Amino acid sequence: MSAFLPLHGKTALVTGVSRRRGIGFAVASKLASLGASVVIHHHRPHDLDLPWGGDDLDAVRDGVRAHLTEGARFADLPADLSDASTIPGLIATAAALTGTLDVLVCNHAKSGDDGSILDMTPDRLSAFWEVNTRATVLLTAEFARLRAPRPDEPRRPGDRIQGNGPYPGPQGHVFWMTSGQIHGAMRGEVAYAASKAALAGVTATVAQELLELGIVLNTINPGPVNTGYLDPETTDRSLDDLDDWIATTPFGRVGRPEDPAELIAWLATSAGSWVVGQVLTSDGGFSL
Repeated sequence: MSAFLPLHGKTALVTGVSRRRGIGFAVASKLASLGASVVIHHHRPHDLDLPWGGDDLDAVRDGVRAHLTEGARFADLPADLSDASTIPGLIATAAALTGTLDVLVCNHAKSGDDGSILDMTPDRLSAFWEVNTRATVLLTAEFARLRAPRPDEPRRPGDRIQGNGPYPGPQGHVFWMTSGQIHGAMRGEVAYAASKAALAGVTATVAQELLELGIVLNTINPGPVNTGYLDPETTDRSLDDLDDWIATTPFGRVGRPEDPAELIAWLATSAGSWVVGQVLTSDGGFSL
């Protein structure tokens, strides 16, 4: 394997890749540039309901393809992950592209239509839970089943996972995305923060279980990344005094999608494989 293409021969599924300004697009492009075959998932109807709107999916596809290396393959799959029945097919189809699936990046997220604690309703909380939390856990479960040995007897709830370790190295990588709720309040985003906090909170538990199969899980908090929501023409919040505040920060900018993408790509290679079960903040020091 070339040091310049450390993901050569690997296949990655990246969810939530529907906008060229998004983190998912940056992650998929970076993994492709390191040699991976890439499957992207998208659900454009969600974007159409938000201030920044939907992107040109053909341009999104072409943008990721442009980073593919020789011999690598590409596919894209639409799916509404609030419908749990779509998840097994998504994983199976992604694995069928090359016959294996090595990296799962759960970047999808529901945002918008949130509110304060006084705005919470069962339906609002469930909508965020179904997409941000439930779908992420179920995608991970399907990914893990690809590597789980078939038991001689039916599993009982809570039975310890039996793998085939020790392993010479990671047998797969999973990445979850959390948010700034681990460092402070997210006023007006109660449902979103709750759904993401659940992922951060269960990371260690799921990571320990996945290790029985040789799978490495880490959760990434990308901090404030401008994916369009901090642009005046596409924002969903007040930007009063934003420029003055950013000027006081150590690097004079918020995050770019490429920032978390570089971290995820490094962790997906052998160089980063000793980092396991962590909730990692990549925010240029904003949380400090």
